[in-house]
Amino acid sequence: MHRPQWITILCTAALVASFRAAFGQAPEPVPPPSSAATPQAPAVTPTKPAKKKYSHANDFLIRGTIFTDKDLSFPGVQLRIRRAGEKKFRWESYTNSRGEFAVRVPQGSDYELVVRVKGFTEQTRIIDAKTGGNQESMVFRMQPAAGGKG
Repeated sequence: MHRPQWITILCTAALVASFRAAFGQAPEPVPPPSSAATPQAPAVTPTKPAKKKYSHANDFLIRGTIFTDKDLSFPGVQLRIRRAGEKKFRWESYTNSRGEFAVRVPQGSDYELVVRVKGFTEQTRIIDAKTGGNQESMVFRMQPAAGGKG
């Protein structure tokens, strides 16, 4: 072997040995001394209920593409989603540079999707996320608003 290779091997071995010495022999915690005459009750600590992490595994995916009236992709269109029968919109998104969108919502409800952009007629679709698959794809073709630019 060449001299630089031996130096690399020796340095690596020394590094591994020092890590083994530093981390391999951690001192064990010593329990506090206790009196044999007075047994102590174990300390009671209040336990918090474990916070359940939200999993997107059961979400319903709403995705689609929005086009202009001239069949061009439409970036920057606003999408607002709410549960059917509610007044407040809970989700909001915009289309990307290719006019595409994708929004995850919890399964088990009907949703109302409102698509709007200045100068075009607002469109609304009802989405059934209670039965069937776990996604729905759709295509919108925006129409110029009456009196707007055309």
